[in-house]
Amino acid sequence: MPLSSYVVTDDLTVLLGLSAAALFLLQNLYKPQPLIHPILLGRQSDVAPVRNPRESAVYRNYSTSAMGRLPLRPAAGIQTVLDLVRADVDSPRTLWSTKITNTQLLARVKACASGIDKLGKFQAGESKVLFLLNDGLDFLIADLAFAAKSITTMTISSPELLAKVLDNHPPSAIITDVVFLPHIVEQIYDIDQHHHTTVIVVGDPGSVGAKLAKEMDLLKFSDIEKEGASDPVDLSPPTDVNHVFTIAFSKTPSGTGFQAVQFTQQNLTAGVAATRSLLPVSSPFTPLDTIVSAFSLSTPYGRTIAYTAVYEGTCLATLNSAQIFTGNEGVRLDAPGALEDINSSSTFPIPSPTILFVKPEHVISLTSSILNASSSGSWLSGWGWRHKVAHAIEGFITKESLWDRFVFDAARVKVLGEGAGTLRALIATGGYTPAETLTPARIAFSIPYVNAVSSDLACGPLFASYPHDLQIHPSSEEGGEFENIAHVGAPTISLEVKLVSVDDVAIEEGKDPIGEVYVRGPPAGTLLGENNQKGENWLPTGYRGKVQPNGCFKVVPQNK
Repeated sequence: MPLSSYVVTDDLTVLLGLSAAALFLLQNLYKPQPLIHPILLGRQSDVAPVRNPRESAVYRNYSTSAMGRLPLRPAAGIQTVLDLVRADVDSPRTLWSTKITNTQLLARVKACASGIDKLGKFQAGESKVLFLLNDGLDFLIADLAFAAKSITTMTISSPELLAKVLDNHPPSAIITDVVFLPHIVEQIYDIDQHHHTTVIVVGDPGSVGAKLAKEMDLLKFSDIEKEGASDPVDLSPPTDVNHVFTIAFSKTPSGTGFQAVQFTQQNLTAGVAATRSLLPVSSPFTPLDTIVSAFSLSTPYGRTIAYTAVYEGTCLATLNSAQIFTGNEGVRLDAPGALEDINSSSTFPIPSPTILFVKPEHVISLTSSILNASSSGSWLSGWGWRHKVAHAIEGFITKESLWDRFVFDAARVKVLGEGAGTLRALIATGGYTPAETLTPARIAFSIPYVNAVSSDLACGPLFASYPHDLQIHPSSEEGGEFENIAHVGAPTISLEVKLVSVDDVAIEEGKDPIGEVYVRGPPAGTLLGENNQKGENWLPTGYRGKVQPNGCFKVVPQNK
């Protein structure tokens, strides 16, 4: 019998069939394409073919490859810190509260360096100056001026370290803000160094300064710059990029002592190169950006962020939480809430932020506030959430969709103000991020989100996830230390990483390596008293890490 005898159709059947076919085609045509091909996310680290006993193999960023040279600088002509102030980028931009061009910035650096010369109190390669300044343009100018004169600077990450540093590593001079001056003077008198230490004050010390000047060598930073401006000399940056540029004092990972890490000019330029790689090649830093950071210039990571902004010609400001020296040392102060802290950048006359370098607690707080505002502001929030999650699973995220316009845009404006429309990248560093917060954060912001790790042993980040990596990795650990911890991507482009004290038997059985994280490479500094000019020594970071099969790392503090 013919087929038509078994299949009976009518107009309704044909219509339903055509409708089903149309819906199938529409679903496939309008299905979002992933921002990056999943194959590229399957191998993010390049692994050395051999390893030592009780150690993992050496891991590099896959874009660097095993045979590639680790980047030393952001561009070929950048040799020193002064080179980061590029002459070819001279558009005015705002650094904290001052609108300034690179030409004007270099002029002030030249005047400060000339004033330092006229003082006759510092000897290149021998003198050391302790910076006790909060973030600001004066910090940047003094830092560049002393670098130009090959005078080593020192920073501390916490006022608690001041007494130990003064006792064990007395500086030739101290440069400090006027609000912190009484505390400095007290410390100097306690160790009976007031006749041997020069104190440079940023701001007007007033009558207190006049009294102190009779008992100690007290100078005003503005006077030094003014004196040098009357007869400036050409800057002559050091030709040796391995000259120790700065020494950073910080607490040890265990918190029981302090460590001193030396950084060269090359360490910092390599850190800037690594920081620039945090954003995708398709949307790099530009002079139109405004960077807001939660990390102090007194830390290697915060300093690298600031010099990245200088190199790129962007506007820059830091949050209130980045202030280290308040003049209230010894008095317990409540830390500002995350939202209040983020909004503190609005006190600076800068455009709305486009790139945020913040901590996980900032991200978690902002995410919660945006999602709460969206759920209370629109009855479509549930549908919007489901569609955004479905898109994220496909590897696609955008803030230009209909669901953003109807649901999430108003919530972002309510929480972030004008920054809701300008923000285009979010980089979270410090502590560790729970894996369960990744998807909500990606949906709340709908912009490239980088989960990174930094250390006081290196300029720039150690690890960073790819900004378009939207994968959700199920947790296979049962009560392990890495359970529900978000991965932090591969090592950055300028570093090599290995794990120490691993279980050889477990690795041979095909299990993921777990051990203590060690790093080396151009951004990594040298512990004071050691020689690591060629970057051959491995540094213990104080983290424990686990390598996933795709080359991404999970990292937690060693004492967690």
